[in-house]
Amino acid sequence: MASGGGGGGPATWQPQEEGLREICGLLEQQMAPTSDDKSIIWQRLQQYSQFPDFNNYLAFIFAQAEGISVEVRQAAGLLLKNNIRSAFKTMPPANQQYIKSELLPCMGAADRQIRSTAGTIISTFVQIEGIVGWPELLHALVKCLDSNDINLMEGAMDALSKICEDVPQVLDSDIPGLSERPINAFLPRFLQLFQSPNTTLRKLSLSSVNEYIMLMPTVLYMSMDKYLQGLFVLANDPAPEVRRLVCAAFVQLIEVRSAVLEPHLRNVIEYMLLVNKDSSDEVALEACEFWSAYCEAELPPENLREFLPRLLPILLSNMAYADDDESLLEAEEDGSLPDRDQDLKPRFHSSRFHGSEDIEDEDDDIVNVWNLRKCSAAALDLLSNVFGDEILPTLMPIVQAKLSATGDEAWKDREAAVLALGAIGEGCINGLYPHLSQIIAFLIPLLDDKFPLIRSISCWTLSRFSKYIVQGTAHQEGHDQFEKILMGLLRRILDDNKRVQEAACSAFATLEEEAAEELAPRLDIILQHLMMAFGKYQRRNLRIVYDAIGTLADAVGRELNQPTYLEILMPPLIAKWQQLSNSDKDIFPLLECFTSIAQALGTGFSQFAAPVYQRCIIIIQTQQLAKVDPVSAGAQYDKEFIVCCLDLLSGLAEGLGPGIESLVSQSNLRDLLLQCCMDDAHDIRQSAFALLGDLARVCPVHLHPRLAEFLETAAKQLNTPKLKETASVANNACWAIGELAIKVHKEISPVALTVVSCLVPILQHPEGLNKSLIENSAITLGRLAWVCPELVSPHMEHFMQSWCIALS
Repeated sequence: MASGGGGGGPATWQPQEEGLREICGLLEQQMAPTSDDKSIIWQRLQQYSQFPDFNNYLAFIFAQAEGISVEVRQAAGLLLKNNIRSAFKTMPPANQQYIKSELLPCMGAADRQIRSTAGTIISTFVQIEGIVGWPELLHALVKCLDSNDINLMEGAMDALSKICEDVPQVLDSDIPGLSERPINAFLPRFLQLFQSPNTTLRKLSLSSVNEYIMLMPTVLYMSMDKYLQGLFVLANDPAPEVRRLVCAAFVQLIEVRSAVLEPHLRNVIEYMLLVNKDSSDEVALEACEFWSAYCEAELPPENLREFLPRLLPILLSNMAYADDDESLLEAEEDGSLPDRDQDLKPRFHSSRFHGSEDIEDEDDDIVNVWNLRKCSAAALDLLSNVFGDEILPTLMPIVQAKLSATGDEAWKDREAAVLALGAIGEGCINGLYPHLSQIIAFLIPLLDDKFPLIRSISCWTLSRFSKYIVQGTAHQEGHDQFEKILMGLLRRILDDNKRVQEAACSAFATLEEEAAEELAPRLDIILQHLMMAFGKYQRRNLRIVYDAIGTLADAVGRELNQPTYLEILMPPLIAKWQQLSNSDKDIFPLLECFTSIAQALGTGFSQFAAPVYQRCIIIIQTQQLAKVDPVSAGAQYDKEFIVCCLDLLSGLAEGLGPGIESLVSQSNLRDLLLQCCMDDAHDIRQSAFALLGDLARVCPVHLHPRLAEFLETAAKQLNTPKLKETASVANNACWAIGELAIKVHKEISPVALTVVSCLVPILQHPEGLNKSLIENSAITLGRLAWVCPELVSPHMEHFMQSWCIALS
């Protein structure tokens, strides 16, 4: 392919007919639905990319090619956008200039798809080099907006809305050679377009202004009254997308600029109540976000109080399943059907942490698609936390009416009422408490309802009251209720429906955490049900069974260490352990489950320990090799394998105690661990230092040969400018140094002062650091003073006060 006519100014470049034909032909072939050889066509296009003016051809095809279909032009435009994104730096300036000059007229193209693609490419240029590299662009955009030609206005607004969405700060910054910031020229024009008869212009101008609520440039602050007037005018726009953007604006304003809404708050709340029932689900969903945003912004509750009698029925009505909710289809699915790969949600293992920090688990509302039902339930939850029992006189009569609705057609109302009880279970507990026994008695039979989604929501709602259910076991009636709930949830764990299995397992795990030793007398029957589920479940729900087994082990501890229980529990887990390969991600939850079991059984785990230990070592070795050479490792690198194995080894060290010594002595764990302590991934370092501390407690002799390196690496974690981001790593490293100090005594002296010099600033400036890091810093400082008094005591005056405060 010849490179066109010379390298002069942009106007001199001309495509060669032959090159033009070939590239158009390839783009057409690539789009043909029957095209089997897409990869070959893609390779040919990649070969063309090597030519310096290939992108000029694409720009020419996109902007000028006559007689070529819109689809091919659009394909050329999108390929051009990708090339700009990946290879802008290597594009000759003359070619960049040519492409830009071809793009500007496309903003006014007759075809909307071409205008939209032009906007995308223009925004890509601006993302990469800002406005400075393209002075003509601003002038062209203003000219188009002021032209009164609907195509030019739409094309310019399309490009601007994408710039505002992707890089809003570019328009709100000083540009050399310009007397004012670009947003000062554009914002008044955007506000003017709120009144346009053209729906696209109203929508794009509103979405563009909304992007500046967080940044709040001076021009928007000064035009706030005009903006709010515009929002009130657009509030009843015929286009749902415009109404949705009006709601989004009010939600953002209440979050970050509530003061500007204060004079209009009554009107805004009235409007939100109205559109919370909008015929468009998207509008209603955006409106519903307002209530949660209001509560989370901690604004005065009294402004909302008088509207509760109207708001609560709307929320409750919106909590019923919509007819097109995908959960309804999933609920019909047979539990014996294998899961597809796309059914498996990504899972995240949280690295081991030594300290007192409570990390809250979010309530995972069963499936993670956000919709009006879930948003309404979340709003009710937050409102119940703000207003407490005040909402019950309005809410409970509606809940009771829905619960008593009979007939199959009313099942969605019954289900929504059970969801509502769970949503207020925390915030209204004082008012519900006197009636809790009746509420629970009502919920227990629903565990056996014929509708699977009523069975699953009843599991969740009962789990929200776990704490009180367990407290009630002190008297006979409560004890009987606990028995019924326990057996009801175990029955549901063996349900044939996947959604019910998932809800029951999660609810049971929550109950286990609260019940702890209360479960000991029932371990036999619990284990039998869990292991039957283990044999019955498909891949996705298996993860939740592992979690329930691990939570059970954490809850009952040493009670689990009895031959009858181990005979039920261990053979299926070991069979699964042997069946999974070292590179199968399904092994993660099993590793976590074994971690809990090893800690619970203590020395009772020693009969299972050797193969588990050795496999962890092999997986860590394989993954460290895969990081540099996946081919010879025979596996793709995934750091989560290393983190889970380090945590399981920690569990073994904690469970077996000094009994792990023989396993450590026959392996290269020490060298692998040092490598992990130096890893660039902070979650690997976090788990590695946890294991270092655990090994220091039970077999420090095996760390000895590389003690100096371990100490030096651990000290480095405390001396970092990014301490806040890596506080969990620093916390575990600090704890490990303290554990090593009390075992190796004077041998810690080479790093003692380095560590002290890092710990003192943490104690003196604890603002914004987690509680655990401060406590561990104080404890480790005390331990260093105990083993090296002659080194530490001269510096006591610098830290004595803050040390005492940290320990108080």
